[in-house]
Amino acid sequence: MSSSLSPLRVLLVDDEYLALNLLEEFLSQVPNTDLVGKCKSAIEAMTILTQQSVDVMFLDIQMPTLSGVDFLKGLQSPPATIFTTAYRDYAVEAFELRATDYLVKPFSFARFAQALQRAQEEAQRSSDSPNSSEFLHLKVDGKIIRVRTSDIVYVEGMKEYVRVVCTDQKLVTFERLKNMESMLPRGAFTRVHKSYIIANDAIRAIEGNLLDLGLAKVPVSRTLRADIIRDLFS
Repeated sequence: MSSSLSPLRVLLVDDEYLALNLLEEFLSQVPNTDLVGKCKSAIEAMTILTQQSVDVMFLDIQMPTLSGVDFLKGLQSPPATIFTTAYRDYAVEAFELRATDYLVKPFSFARFAQALQRAQEEAQRSSDSPNSSEFLHLKVDGKIIRVRTSDIVYVEGMKEYVRVVCTDQKLVTFERLKNMESMLPRGAFTRVHKSYIIANDAIRAIEGNLLDLGLAKVPVSRTLRADIIRDLFS
């Protein structure tokens, strides 16, 4: 594995003591890595994620109280995540959540190192690319579609899915709106309603509690209306 200027900060999450020890042993054999924590539950992992910067997280799926899948769904800006599990059944859901890799126990050191390499490359792209927010990569009907963020007019939340409306296309992808909000470039988009995020540059007018975006009119939360007028129309 190639080295980087800073050690790769890794968090291990598994409710099995032996599994945690094996992950730690494997990680100790990889140069330029830093173990920031070993957690036996998602709750413990949440504490570490709020206190420290983490590049890569190895995450078990079957855990008490909160499963790895549900834990990842609830993270607004998760690190590159590698699922580790004894079950193959969750693979599709894992990749819909944009997991970097999916390791089925028992796995070899070689397979561990391969997954970590992928995660390192993903973390490096996120930290080094000045244009990392210029595009979104959305999974739609089994394809990964590259969408330029400047083409997005608004995003509509529909429970476990979002509809991304662009100047030239409409896309529906499995994603939660709050996760989509964290993926969009700050300052260019605004959450105006519990179900809508709009591109600031797309706004043409405000009419009562509706924002005119040209392609459509979207509702504005009554509690946010005054702030939106101040921030976007002043």
